[in-house]
Amino acid sequence: MSEFVIGGQSILPGESKKIALPVARLYTDAEVDLPVYIVRGKRPGPTVFISAAVHGDELNGIEIIRRLVNLKSFKVSRGTVIAVPMVNVYGVVNQSRYMPDRRDLNRSFPGSSKGSLAARVANTFLQQVVAHCDYGIDLHTGAIHRSNLPQIRADLNDEETRLLANVFAAPVILHSEVLDGSLREAAVEMKTKVLLYEAGEALRFDELSIRIGLKGIINILRHLGMIAKGKRSKSVRKPFVADHSGWVRASVSGIVSHKFDLGDSVEKGDVLAHIGSPYGEVLGSVVAANSGVIIGKQNIPLVQEGEAMYHIAYFQEDEDKVAEHIESVTEDFVGEQPLREVLL
Repeated sequence: MSEFVIGGQSILPGESKKIALPVARLYTDAEVDLPVYIVRGKRPGPTVFISAAVHGDELNGIEIIRRLVNLKSFKVSRGTVIAVPMVNVYGVVNQSRYMPDRRDLNRSFPGSSKGSLAARVANTFLQQVVAHCDYGIDLHTGAIHRSNLPQIRADLNDEETRLLANVFAAPVILHSEVLDGSLREAAVEMKTKVLLYEAGEALRFDELSIRIGLKGIINILRHLGMIAKGKRSKSVRKPFVADHSGWVRASVSGIVSHKFDLGDSVEKGDVLAHIGSPYGEVLGSVVAANSGVIIGKQNIPLVQEGEAMYHIAYFQEDEDKVAEHIESVTEDFVGEQPLREVLL
């Protein structure tokens, strides 16, 4: 195996190392570093990056990586894992989705070494981390005041990416084209296969989302032959795949009374919520335009007309079967002992 260099530091086969990768300085002259943890196996194999907090207020991924690298039996025997728990360090410090220049880092790739602050961070991450990798897992949550059902988003037209999405075994897989300026777009252009894991809400730890994400990463690393298979466990439930999805928006402004929750199946014409005045009068209703399953939902009970409220995925299978599957997966994880004790 050849020498592996990140940020001017080399990591030999069988070594693990924590690196502070410089990205920029603040106007206080304080250095801002990207925390990077590299674990190399003794034998050749694929290289996988695991990234979190590209949006600085999306915290579940940070906890997923913290738990992963602290598993006592987490031993990489083949290949290399590069874990980056905070890509947007600025956003984490400020509890903000955005960079200090108000740019969205996940719309700033591939970036430039001479561009805006967001462009420079994007370029550093792409050249120092992604360029080494065959595969990547990018960890996200819903935006502020919105929750996402644990789900994998990926380009399912790519056969290997589709296989990996199934191996991850989140309750739902959503076919998703790459977005302009996203990390996933830039990585794919570098021939890196990427899964995007969406689960939970910004600025919150959600235990179910963390457990499913941690188990999914372990599933991928086992599938790639990078870590030991571990003890035989019960059979994995096969995820349901949605080819497309859409948002249902508020018909009027007001105070919301939700009738459905994440993971629920809905039929065309179902009233998802009532919107009322401060005096309790019903001003309007939010109605499902098609049958599907709710995979994203606004949490704050106040809406403006036209605001996105429910993200509904559409499946070829019966929606009730999908909802039952989601409930079963949730029960599996809620009933388990801490994953750090059972994964490996």
